[in-house]
Amino acid sequence: MNLTPETIKQTVEKAVPFVERMGLKAYELRPGRVRLGAPLKGNENHIGSIYAGALFTLAEMPVGALFLTTFDASKYYPIVKEVTIKFVRLARSDVSIEMVLSEEETERIRTEAAQNGKSEFTLEGEIKDESGVVVAVSRGIFQIRAVGR
Repeated sequence: MNLTPETIKQTVEKAVPFVERMGLKAYELRPGRVRLGAPLKGNENHIGSIYAGALFTLAEMPVGALFLTTFDASKYYPIVKEVTIKFVRLARSDVSIEMVLSEEETERIRTEAAQNGKSEFTLEGEIKDESGVVVAVSRGIFQIRAVGR
């Protein structure tokens, strides 16, 4: 699979039908750093704010984007072990999340995965509305595993 920047963007935005339906957009995709967003329109709940499931999806999707931009998809695949989310405020506008893996953490994950066939890591994020107000915070435990294991 040739993972060009456009291929990664298309994969993040369209590979999972629910994600495509919710209108998730990849605004920044580079090794160790991703920023994704979701619109209010089409994701409203019964009180006019963004549906909790859409916010949860936005909190979970950056790991796939980080994986595709940072690790070798021909050798490893990502899995979700646990994700928690705390809803802080109602989101009544479009929202976005940015997640970062430091160079040191990336190297630790690569080394551990090469030695053990897998590596676990934690990512935390803040979902913010258009004004920069935090509407939800997330924490996830993820893993990359060697293909064939």
